[in-house]
Amino acid sequence: MTTPDPRQLSIHDFTYPLPPERIAPEPLPDRAASRLLLSRHGQISDKHFRDLPGELPPGALLVFNDTRVVRARLLARRPTGGQVELFCLEPVAPHRSLELALQQTGHATWRCLVGNGRRWKEGPVTLEFTTSDGQTATLTAVRQTQEAGTALIDFRWEPAGLPFAEVLRAAGHLPLPPYIDRPDTATDAVRYQTVYAATEGAVAAPTAGLHFTPEILAELLEKGFEIGHVTLHVGAGTFQPVKAERMAEHPMHTEPILVTAALLRQLLAHRPRPVIAVGTTSLRTLETLYWLGVGLLQNPAGQGELLVTQWQPYEWAETAAGIGAEVALTALLQHLEQQGTDTLEARTQLLIAPGYRFRLIDGLITNFHQPESTLLLLVAALLGPEWRRVYEHALANGYRFLSYGDSSLLLP
Repeated sequence: MTTPDPRQLSIHDFTYPLPPERIAPEPLPDRAASRLLLSRHGQISDKHFRDLPGELPPGALLVFNDTRVVRARLLARRPTGGQVELFCLEPVAPHRSLELALQQTGHATWRCLVGNGRRWKEGPVTLEFTTSDGQTATLTAVRQTQEAGTALIDFRWEPAGLPFAEVLRAAGHLPLPPYIDRPDTATDAVRYQTVYAATEGAVAAPTAGLHFTPEILAELLEKGFEIGHVTLHVGAGTFQPVKAERMAEHPMHTEPILVTAALLRQLLAHRPRPVIAVGTTSLRTLETLYWLGVGLLQNPAGQGELLVTQWQPYEWAETAAGIGAEVALTALLQHLEQQGTDTLEARTQLLIAPGYRFRLIDGLITNFHQPESTLLLLVAALLGPEWRRVYEHALANGYRFLSYGDSSLLLP
């Protein structure tokens, strides 16, 4: 069988009919009450998420994305009273580091999506809010430049001693996906976060993890499964539609990742037992680790930013043919030792599509994704043409779709 070139794929070949009523608008009252479609070596069966510990491969390591969603939507007012929505995407100044930018006090510049911006001609927009300790506070935003559908927004606030993270917590709204067309609620504040969320920075939830409860996590450990964590701060680009005729013309979004040396050692010690990614973001992070290691082996000095670009794995396929996962992970650990740090900071633009060969993962827990999306491409890369039968089964059997929908365990 000829391996497809993912750059020549048409996204229109990865679609299916998704009636609007099948998109879950709200979470279920109980996280673990979601249904679980199990696809094991081509055999499909219907379960509930509570059944997950009994369906995983024995001795598996589950890797979770512990990013925490920030309240990145700010609803400000023009002097005339009209509302402007500012959706904070990424920091620009004085820090590009997300962690440092969230701790910035007094002022900051962020790249934002602007809603109702046509009526915002010039001058500042403002937002008054109350801090967690009861102080009255004011945020002022000035648009600096407009570029590529986004704008650079200069934020200033009083009291100036507040970190920007507190401004967002107190004044912001959760950025629910665009297909959930309603205001965020107090329920979303809890349910659009995973129970293990730890590191603030995402503007969209790693939704595969929304089904897990403390009880299920405890049961996994009791049954001898291992648990590990990575951090990928999910960006708004995860909802970016593919408009290009061929994937070669689609610019994949770039997202920051943080991985500890402890997780790298855990992956090394676990091999060759199975690794299950909890969500597409965990999967992309794990596969990115392999390619970062390959990059360091090619350039041992490790100069420049640690980044896996969109098509790099496909261009390096022959070079990497003889490099096993253990070798690549060891190269990353050695790099961290040389740098005197326990945390790997990198970025990934990795696009996983049919034609990709997986190096670190053996299965995936994930929700059901939008037609013609890069997330559906990833599922198709894992399952092959079988992805279509899985989605047809889900549609025919009443599964709920997208962020607040049901789950699946995919074991190719």
